[in-house]
Amino acid sequence: MSASQAGKPIEILLVEDSPGDIRLAQEALKDSKVLNKLNVVEDGVEAMAFLYRKGKYAKSSRPDLVLLDLNLPRKTAGRCWPR
Repeated sequence: MSASQAGKPIEILLVEDSPGDIRLAQEALKDSKVLNKLNVVEDGVEAMAFLYRKGKYAKSSRPDLVLLDLNLPRKTAGRCWPR
């Protein structure tokens, strides 16, 4: 039984810096038949903090799905969490 069948929303993390694209994703997911909880962060550093549950994201749920903009500010592809 999937999470949506059990009544539990799918946890989605959207990593996007464009307000228009964020709004488009929010509207599409709101109209979908999949029960979901959308979390939005705007750059790669914030995404890593969310995924590692650092700072203000310490109590965040782990996402079931990550929707990722490939051209993000403050983080390049292939770079790990800052040392």
